[in-house]
Amino acid sequence: MRYLRNRFSWRATPAPGSHRQRPASQTQAGDLAPGTLAFQCNVCGAPCLSAVTSLQRETASCWQCGSTVRMRAIVALASTTLLGTSLALPAMPTRKDLAGIGLSDWETYARALAERFSYENTFLDREPRLDITNVPPERESTLDFVISSDVFEHVTPPVSRAFDGAFRLLKPGGHLLLTVPYTLDDSGVTVEHFPDLHDFHLEKNQVGANVLVNIRRDGATETFQDLVFHGGEGATLEMRIFCRDSLLRELEHAGFEDVRICAEPDFEHGVYWECGWSLPLRARKPG
Repeated sequence: MRYLRNRFSWRATPAPGSHRQRPASQTQAGDLAPGTLAFQCNVCGAPCLSAVTSLQRETASCWQCGSTVRMRAIVALASTTLLGTSLALPAMPTRKDLAGIGLSDWETYARALAERFSYENTFLDREPRLDITNVPPERESTLDFVISSDVFEHVTPPVSRAFDGAFRLLKPGGHLLLTVPYTLDDSGVTVEHFPDLHDFHLEKNQVGANVLVNIRRDGATETFQDLVFHGGEGATLEMRIFCRDSLLRELEHAGFEDVRICAEPDFEHGVYWECGWSLPLRARKPG
């Protein structure tokens, strides 16, 4: 399995007027303009201010670490799942009895998770390596939690192997904490950009743009242009656009239960969703 990627990278877009602004601890509650939220970043612990409209999924809204709503939502979900309450990472107790991994997690919260839990951040293209579609037998049923934030949309088809791999990694009762971009399309069908990938590579066309060249199993060659990369061109190729209903079916087919979309806000930690799509999910392995 390949992701067609170089080293995974994440780069947030600062919100106008919110990134590197005055910390909340220097502002009195009465000074807050209407529509402004004072919160504690649950990644680094910094007091923050942000316009509610700037709390976007991929927009940096912590003045200190640059966390986004998605990053803080992952931390909140990990905390409520593992500890029963939403705590900032600096305030979490040390629980080395709880084992988990991340799949190319954001390094800022990955470091803190490793200090609190028996957690390891893994990668496809460098050590420590893990291919979620080909889980080694010795890793099966060893983890209390798996975090995958915006990774499964980059896995080569069939993506069902990634859901099956996450299920096999978990102990009975363990949880998958998942984010992927998804639509609310009425069709209920995930759109696969390259459904017949087999022997493929990227190359440049005559104008210097990336194209994907694939030799299918039947020997036919196909070429794809207008590719979408996440994290900047040449980083991580988008293989599909999930649809919410098909995403829920993938989790259920893999064997997960108690699958739920976590739409609840956590205002204390700056987690608020203006949109109804691409929200975090939590799924449990029976046991």
